[in-house]
Amino acid sequence: MKIRSLDEMEAPPLDLLLLADPSEELVKEYLQKGQCYVAEDGAEIIGVYVLLPTSNENVELINVAVVEKYHGKGIGKQLVLDAVERARMKGFKTIEVGTGNSSIGQLALYQKCGFRIIGVDQDFFVRNYDEEIFENGIQCRDMIRLSQGLKC
Repeated sequence: MKIRSLDEMEAPPLDLLLLADPSEELVKEYLQKGQCYVAEDGAEIIGVYVLLPTSNENVELINVAVVEKYHGKGIGKQLVLDAVERARMKGFKTIEVGTGNSSIGQLALYQKCGFRIIGVDQDFFVRNYDEEIFENGIQCRDMIRLSQGLKC
């Protein structure tokens, strides 16, 4: 597997990005402001994430997604660790990520990769999405915010 930056002229894997965020409008907004990275197995794109600078010192990891048939193979962890290392190499001091209260697997993954919970944005998904979101039999209401310091 190879992880690389998406070329400017290359179409982003929108179907995959929408797995991580069901709002096409928000995804397109993120793509304009951030840098998209893809994981490839041969010529097939099997994973994606976006790094979105939020200040000179901070960057946010968003839209981490892996093609379903590749779930459980450690690709998500490789994507997150790649994002952390790229953020460090770009000179950012902190990397943050947000995920839903119902995203049990993602919460575990981020913590295994060194992120710590720093806060909760209550009712984030209720305020920002027209449709209710359910995962793992739980309504996704709150955004769990996590952060990791990057030592150069």
